[in-house]
Amino acid sequence: MMGILQTVREKVRGLFPAAQAPGTTEVGYRPTPEDQVKYLYRQLWVDPDLRQAILDIREMDRADGRVRRIHARVARDAIKGGLVFTQPQGNDKLKTEWNEFRRRLQLDRVEKLKSHARGLVMEGNLPLQIVVGEGMKVMDIVRMPSETILPKVSTNGRFTDVRQAYAQFDILTGAETAQFALWQMIHVRFDPDNFDDMGSLGRPFLDASRETWKKLRMTEQDLVIRRRMRAPLRMAHVLEGASPDDLNTYRAQVEKDQAEGVTTDYYLNKKGGITAVQGDAALGEIGDVVHLLDTFFAGSPLPKGLMGYIDGMARDILEDLKRDYYEEVDLLQDTLSWGYEQAFRLQLLINGINPDDEEFTVSFAERRTETPNQTVDRSLKLKALGLPQGMIWEELGKNADDVEKRRNWEAKNYDPYPDPGGIKTPRVSITPGNAQKGESATSIGNGG
Repeated sequence: MMGILQTVREKVRGLFPAAQAPGTTEVGYRPTPEDQVKYLYRQLWVDPDLRQAILDIREMDRADGRVRRIHARVARDAIKGGLVFTQPQGNDKLKTEWNEFRRRLQLDRVEKLKSHARGLVMEGNLPLQIVVGEGMKVMDIVRMPSETILPKVSTNGRFTDVRQAYAQFDILTGAETAQFALWQMIHVRFDPDNFDDMGSLGRPFLDASRETWKKLRMTEQDLVIRRRMRAPLRMAHVLEGASPDDLNTYRAQVEKDQAEGVTTDYYLNKKGGITAVQGDAALGEIGDVVHLLDTFFAGSPLPKGLMGYIDGMARDILEDLKRDYYEEVDLLQDTLSWGYEQAFRLQLLINGINPDDEEFTVSFAERRTETPNQTVDRSLKLKALGLPQGMIWEELGKNADDVEKRRNWEAKNYDPYPDPGGIKTPRVSITPGNAQKGESATSIGNGG
C-alpha cells in the first residue's frame, strides 16, 4: 500500500513545478500530503468539500432563524460605522483619491459592506474581483461566488502562474468560465488551515457546527411530535365480557359523540369502567435539546446569551462572553478591511503613486471590543503617557487630519455654545477612575 501511495505522490508532483521557490532558500512543501492530492483534483473541478459545506450553511440560514440572525448580527456589528481612512500626516491628494475611490466602488453604502461581511461569515471566503474601467480607474469591486473560485496552485502551495492565479468553474459543465490574474482577484480568507499555503481556503464560521445543527433540528422535531402524540388526555374504557360486536358498537358511539363535541355520560349494562390516562408528565424534560443547543452555540461566534437564551446565566459571565464576541468581530473587521485596502493600493499604483511610500490605514470606524466609556478611558491614559494627540484620535477610529481641520474651521466659523444675554459657556471635564469599573466620569458644569 505504501508503495502505491509513493508512486501516486511522485506522479502528482511530476505534474507541477518544484517545491523550491525560485531565487529563495525555501525548500519543501507547504501543503499537507492530503492537500497536495486535492490540488490535483481541483484542476478538474471545484472543491466538493467546500461546496457541500457552503450549501449546508445556506440551507441552515434559510431554514433556521437562529442561524440567520447569527450571520446578520455578526455582519452588522462588523461593518457598523463604515470604513475610515486614517493617515498620520495630512495628505490632501491621498485623501481625495480615497474619497473618490470609496464613492466609485460604493463602499460608503452599508448594504454592500454588509453583503461582503455576511458572505465572509457564511462561506469563510470572500473573492473580490477588481474591475478596472475607462481612464485606468478601479470602477468596482465585485463579490464572486466563493465555491466556484479556485486558486491555481501547485503542490508546493504557490501559484503556478500569477497571470492566471484564479479560475472560475461552471458547476454544470466543469469547464473554466473565466481566469483571473493575481491583481484581478483579492481573495479574503477567514481561518484557513495554513495561511502560507495559497491553496488553503477559509472555513465558514459554522462549518464545524453543521452536524450539531442537524441533530438539534431533528431533536426539536421529535420533541414536537412527542408532545402531539403523548400530551393529550386519553380515556381507557373497560367492558368485561363484551363481545366484539358489543365493543365495536360502544366504541363507534363514543367516538361519534367526541367528534361532534358532545359531552355525555356513559351508561353500561355490564361490569366495566372508564379510567383517565394522563398525558406524558415528563414533557418538560428537554435536557437533550438544551445540551445540543449549548453545543451549537459553543461553536458559534455569537454567545447564546446575546440571542436571548439567558436562563441560569450570570451577568458577569455574559459580560465575559460579550467581550470574547467583540474580539472575534474585531478580527473579522481587520480581515475584511485588508481586502479593501489592497484594492485601494492597486488604484494608487495605477495613478503612479507608490503605496509603500505613504502611511495610511483603511479600517472600520467603530471597534466593538470596548464600550464607549472604556475607549475614552484608554485614550485618556494614552494621553497621560505622552502619546501625540494624532495617535490618540487614531485609537478612537478617527482621521487625525480631519479632526484638526474640522476643529480649526469651527473655531473660525461656528460657535457650538452661543452666549446670548451673558449666559456662560458650559464646562465639560473628564475625570479618570471616577466612574463604575474604574472608567472615566464626565462632569458638565454651568461655566461658573
